[in-house]
Amino acid sequence: MAPSPPQDPSPPQEPGAAPSPTAPRVAVAIIGDEILTGKFRDENSPWLIDRCRELGLALIRIVVLPDDLDVIAAEVGALSAACDWVFTTGGVGPTHDDMTMEGVARALGRTVERRPELVEVLQQRLKTQSEDALRMADVPQGAELWWDGEIRFPQVVAGNVVIFPGVPGLLRLKFDAVAHRFGGVPVHCQQLRTSQVESEIAGILRTAQARWPQVHIGSYPRYEEQPWHVIVILDGHDLPAIEACMAWLRGELAEGLLE
Repeated sequence: MAPSPPQDPSPPQEPGAAPSPTAPRVAVAIIGDEILTGKFRDENSPWLIDRCRELGLALIRIVVLPDDLDVIAAEVGALSAACDWVFTTGGVGPTHDDMTMEGVARALGRTVERRPELVEVLQQRLKTQSEDALRMADVPQGAELWWDGEIRFPQVVAGNVVIFPGVPGLLRLKFDAVAHRFGGVPVHCQQLRTSQVESEIAGILRTAQARWPQVHIGSYPRYEEQPWHVIVILDGHDLPAIEACMAWLRGELAEGLLE
């Protein structure tokens, strides 16, 4: 008969512990053929990744979509149903390939309407009443207009879909103006380095993940650095759990720890 596996000597989590705070779930849709064809490099995804982490938003998906109404509607609709917020970038100008407003409207089962207050802003800024310019006043029916900060054109929000411009500078300006609206839970992070290879520590990390499910545990080999090592990163919203998990891991991985 095979011997019984050794018992884990560390105490389990307290059964009455308060649940970890839940961060709003966010998805990002980068819209534009110019990204998919390589005409322009996507600058918005890396920036939004950093900002979501800073704000304590749980970014769960990033997709890059073509200028195709059916694709935009299908993808944004699915993301809207799965997330608390969807951030779209691109496709909000006056030209034939700017399809985001109509795509979002379709995704939410709405039509597009021309908003008089946006017409007024455009006429004041662009000094024109051309139909092409006024296309930028067409937004999903019932959309909210957020006039936060010093932005000169309001942020358009349809349901839980926040429709940002694709120009990186404008996106950053408008996102930062409205960022306070998205909620968020602070993210805490701790890390250690070990000289042991991942195959040697995999079982320990698996045990830690099972005992502290509210902590995200990742391991990342650094082959290009000397001495060669693995970085183990713990992050999440529950600081006491992270600290308890880290203390346990330091004990289990003491042999190979690098300071």
